[in-house]
Amino acid sequence: MQRLKFGLEFFTTEEKTGVMPVVIVAAGSSSRMAGVDKQMLELCGVPVIVRTLRAFENCPLISEITVVTREDRVADINKMAQQYAVSKLKNVIVGGSCRAESVKKGVELYLGVFDKVLVHDGARPLVTNEVITAVAEALNEYNSVTCAVKINDTVKRINDDNVATETLNREGLVSVQTPQGVDVMLFLKALENADMNIFTDDTSVMEYIGEKTKIVDGNPDNIKITTPEDIKKAEGIIRKEW
Repeated sequence: MQRLKFGLEFFTTEEKTGVMPVVIVAAGSSSRMAGVDKQMLELCGVPVIVRTLRAFENCPLISEITVVTREDRVADINKMAQQYAVSKLKNVIVGGSCRAESVKKGVELYLGVFDKVLVHDGARPLVTNEVITAVAEALNEYNSVTCAVKINDTVKRINDDNVATETLNREGLVSVQTPQGVDVMLFLKALENADMNIFTDDTSVMEYIGEKTKIVDGNPDNIKITTPEDIKKAEGIIRKEW
């Protein structure tokens, strides 16, 4: 049985089978929220980031949580974690200049400690235990996993003048959500010599080195808070009124 040391703690490969950490990315600028920090906005009285943290706190397959955020958010997130009893939060660190760099900083903490890690958007507070579990279980078999939902709307490609140039066949198309899951070593290896600005999500990093991404069912309610209208929609979902 292999024993791995991290700081003053020891883990065995048997002890970490089936459980894994999550890196929650909350380092964005909230540019479409009119200067308001979306992570700190309240949904039915509870901050967005707290709802996200609690979702993973309550999932048995999640061993610990790392939050990657802006420097000015670190103290607030630590304080809220104590206030709302988020005991699995182990690290709150400062992110990078783009998403991939921020994720890299979080994932690096687990190199040599865990083989696989989940990554989730801090602004997706309505993720369910069922979705988290589905991604985590699939990640035990695959090196790259994401949840997603099928696209029901017609999808068109447009040019710079906002003129439609093509109607895409939506059969086989999905809208990708988080959490996503990656192999720690392969993910970090992929980013060694890559332009981090080219990646739109975490599984695209894995696809960059030829890994296939396993798709599991997401949930239409697992929305990302991006605009003020999303706050109203999320509160409607929470109240089951949407």
